[in-house]
Amino acid sequence: MPVPLLDLPLQSPCALAVHSCILGTSQCVLAVARPAHGDGAHQRLLSKDFVTALRIFWCQSAVMLSVATINVSQENSMESIRATMERQTARRTQTDVTQMIESLFANVNLAKDLSARCKGRSLQLKDDEIQNIAQDLDNILQNIYDELGRIPASAFGSNAYMDVLIKSQSMRGYSEADISMNVMGNRPRRSLRDNDTPKLVDFLQGMYHESHEYGGQMFNTLPEVAECIEPLYDAFFCPLKNEIMTDPVTTESGVTCDRRAIEEYIERFSDSSEPIYCPVTKMPMQSKTVMSNASLKSVIEEWTMRNEAMRVRIACTALSLSTADTVVLEAMHELKLLAKLRVKNRELMHKIGVTKFLARLLDNHNAQIQCDALELLCLLAEDEEGKDIIGKTKAIARTVKLLSSNTTGEKHAAISFLLELSKSQLLLENIGSTPGSILILTTMKINNTDDPIAAEKAGAVLKNLEKCPKNIKYMAESGYLEPLQSYLVEDYKTGSEEMQMEMVSFLSELVQEQELTIDINRSTSEILIKMARSCNPRFRKAAFDVLVQLSLHHPNSKILVDAGAVPVMIEELFIRKVDDEPVNSMASAATVLANIVESGIDPDTTVVNKEGHVLTSKYSIYNFVHMLKCFMPDDLNLSIIRVLLALTALAKPLATVVSVIRENHRGHAIIELMSSPMEVLSLAATRLLITLSPHIGHTIAERLCKTRGQPRKLVKSISHARRITERQAALAMLLARLPYRNTSLNVALVQEGAVPTILSAIKEMQNGAARSSRHAVPYMEGLLGALVRLTATLYSPEVLKVAMDHNLALVLTELLSGSAGSDEVQCLAAVGLENLSYLSIKLSQPPPDELLSKKNSILKLLKDSKAHSNNKKSTHQQVNVCLVHRGVCSPATTFCLLEAGAVEGLLGCLENDNVRVVEAALGALCTLLDERVDVEKSVAALSELDAARRVLGALRQHRQNVLWQKCFCVVEKLLEHGDDRCLREVTGDRMLPTALVSAFHRGDVSTKQAAESILRRLHKMPDYSATYVSMEF
Repeated sequence: MPVPLLDLPLQSPCALAVHSCILGTSQCVLAVARPAHGDGAHQRLLSKDFVTALRIFWCQSAVMLSVATINVSQENSMESIRATMERQTARRTQTDVTQMIESLFANVNLAKDLSARCKGRSLQLKDDEIQNIAQDLDNILQNIYDELGRIPASAFGSNAYMDVLIKSQSMRGYSEADISMNVMGNRPRRSLRDNDTPKLVDFLQGMYHESHEYGGQMFNTLPEVAECIEPLYDAFFCPLKNEIMTDPVTTESGVTCDRRAIEEYIERFSDSSEPIYCPVTKMPMQSKTVMSNASLKSVIEEWTMRNEAMRVRIACTALSLSTADTVVLEAMHELKLLAKLRVKNRELMHKIGVTKFLARLLDNHNAQIQCDALELLCLLAEDEEGKDIIGKTKAIARTVKLLSSNTTGEKHAAISFLLELSKSQLLLENIGSTPGSILILTTMKINNTDDPIAAEKAGAVLKNLEKCPKNIKYMAESGYLEPLQSYLVEDYKTGSEEMQMEMVSFLSELVQEQELTIDINRSTSEILIKMARSCNPRFRKAAFDVLVQLSLHHPNSKILVDAGAVPVMIEELFIRKVDDEPVNSMASAATVLANIVESGIDPDTTVVNKEGHVLTSKYSIYNFVHMLKCFMPDDLNLSIIRVLLALTALAKPLATVVSVIRENHRGHAIIELMSSPMEVLSLAATRLLITLSPHIGHTIAERLCKTRGQPRKLVKSISHARRITERQAALAMLLARLPYRNTSLNVALVQEGAVPTILSAIKEMQNGAARSSRHAVPYMEGLLGALVRLTATLYSPEVLKVAMDHNLALVLTELLSGSAGSDEVQCLAAVGLENLSYLSIKLSQPPPDELLSKKNSILKLLKDSKAHSNNKKSTHQQVNVCLVHRGVCSPATTFCLLEAGAVEGLLGCLENDNVRVVEAALGALCTLLDERVDVEKSVAALSELDAARRVLGALRQHRQNVLWQKCFCVVEKLLEHGDDRCLREVTGDRMLPTALVSAFHRGDVSTKQAAESILRRLHKMPDYSATYVSMEF
């Protein structure tokens, strides 16, 4: 049987409070245990365990009351006041189950506070039994909390927030570690039956329906739940502003109000002579002086701290257990308000696990939840403890992911959170090493027009991240190089050699391995150039490696020149001689210089030394040419040749280079480098020789012949392979560009078997082999040019024999068609046919008399010549008499254009748009109108092939002097030796007189003479050579 507590003497406020608590608790239990009238099925009985625990609590309370009756110090008057307030709250009339539960909590809170006081008192008495009893009372109170937590949410009807109140209060007695585990693990500290454990789903559903009933607005319901646990008393409110007082003061009339409110009230009457009345009692105030109510202020501050702590726990409970977005959003809203109030609230949030849990919410499907979580994390990250906790979670990686969000608010929240985190030195490397973080931030900073706010904050984050050297490397890898360059300059000024070396080495690796294009600034260029002049070999090598890569980017060349790079490179090449230093620095300096010159700078104004010499001066070119030696490193030779190639692209330095090479006989060094096993060097040397060939071509050709084994190497190099290389095309082009009439070279090529090799390669190219190669066209043009050059020295017996043996006239005739290759191929073929045709009259033999009667018409001659060309593979050799050359002709022995069938192909070339092709074709046709041949027969043959129309068409299309001369030559012969049809065709052309007049006005001397001759034949000008007879009347 329980002890009749009502009969115990109430000798102290503690005893009175315990009596009130127990009495109120018993009434609540009876009220909850009995179904209320009218509630029906909506009420449930409390569990049997709860009633049993309450009975135990009742029995133990007798002992507790006896402890409470110990003499209490009178100095605890403030505690008595607070207990009286709480007792008044606990005695409210219970109208339903919810109010009963609230009252029960209030009484239990009283008991808990008294238990704490008794514990403190029992420690002073050093009574083990009383301490054990106090501990048992705490355990019983916690059991009551647990049993309350098992009440189903449906028992509270529409007031679903009561469920949160119970769960929060049940957590109130836990240790901070247990609370954190409960929040993050979603499991209670004590073992309860799962089927009886209340679910927050019912509460969430109730809140969801309630929020939708009122239009989905946000209600401040969680603070109201906290006030159920930590009641708010009327004495805390200022009677003037109806707000909780922060600095309570008492007037002379005994009214307590907030200091600021009463002072503002009194201030309104400062200029008035009327008496001031108390705003509450309406009595006159004799004095304006107020007294601070320290006791009440202490109580309010203590209640505020407890209330805020409870609000944190309640919001944490709702945040961790809820599955509804509305509840989560309201909980975070509440936590944000509390985090802004004071530091202790943030510390409590860290301690109970709110910070860790928020990191998980960044993966939520709701964008608003993610945004609010970021804003709350930003507040919690203001102290180092918060940053440390966040750094151990995945919050940074998830935040970086949200930087790419399409929602502006979410993006701004993410960048603001990162900006706060970047203020911590410990998190800088963590942020920078997160994949994509630097790249996204740099992109946001660069695209400042899209979102200026985000761009500004991204720049601030990057500025903070620069404090970590690793982040500077990450930024450089992402294309953001300004920090790296600034860091390099700063290190040079501060003298941090190791860090400076590390940054330069990293910059070198970056541009070499990743092939990253870097725009360098003036300051960095100057630092690198100073490092290149350093006495430290490691510094020099690192600086030169970077300068080599940077100079590849042409926009950097101008900056390097302005920073003084050229004199340093020239000094390294021409002056600096260190015995124990590797020559690699010279090669690097030459490479930098070559890159700069190739970038398009003006070499005429680029100074190379203090004496004022420039790159194009004879001083510079002389040194460049004399540095070309076979025993020098290939890289160095290659860079020097690149410099010379870039300089020879301009007229003035080209003349200087030619002069230096001719005077110092340095051509042999370039020719020797052409045979280098390093293909790039061989190609560069060949290109330089091609450039110089129009000026010193005979010197180069003679040196080629005198260099042992060089012609054989050339022939072998141009032989066709499966893959046509750029070097093969360049070597073939060199043979085509050297002077055609250099007999020594032509004979050497013939002796080394160049003609069969060239013809074999041309045949394979015509069959389609390697035509897909991008070097196929220059290779084909070079091969044909090398073949045509032989036709310029047919006076050499060896060359003439090989031309006859391989029937060059037919080979060139086949190449006249457009399908054979480019315009250059047609042009070269026509030039070769012209050279061969000039020799036809000399090579043709007088025909036998008996064969002349069989050749009665020119038409039959043409038919026979065509039949001969179609049957050129026949073993039976026919004898053909050419009336044009007045002898026996054949394509192989006399190179006759008529016998080879080349005339039609040459006339077809006249319709080409390329003036060089037309000019070459006319040159070959003019060989058939030479005075040494039968011009009348030639004109007849040409007329049969419609030559007049085609020549007049070329005359109308092209207006060059050389072309005019050759066209007028053909036209004049047609007018002089043509038949009536040919004459009508020529004289009937309406554009011919106009072309003749234009040539007569603007042509050179030869052109004017040719035009004048035709104009006389057309009776457009007087013929002064005619004889007039004087007639007298």
